Amino acid sequence: MLLKLALLEDIKAGKVDVIFRRWNRPTVKPGGTLKTKLGLLSILSITDMSADDVTDADAKRAGFKDVPDFRKWLDTMKEGSLFQRIEVAFEEE
Repeated sequence: MLLKLALLEDIKAGKVDVIFRRWNRPTVKPGGTLKTKLGLLSILSITDMSADDVTDADAKRAGFKDVPDFRKWLDTMKEGSLFQRIEVAFEEE
């Protein structure tokens, strides 16, 4: 899972704790970690869902202004058969 530096910084600062992904095959699993430029990212939970079920609260936790802002971003992402809500946090240093 590739994450932009700005998103990693927001996660590390505690501003974002949810990531959405649309893909054909997941590359992370609950309880796993991901080594990033800023440190070790913990994958706390993964929920299969529909993009239509994203709420304003979820969108804000992912760093979006609201659901329309999230949908605008989603339209730029590649297609995939699986949509997931992923809760994340950085490991303590």
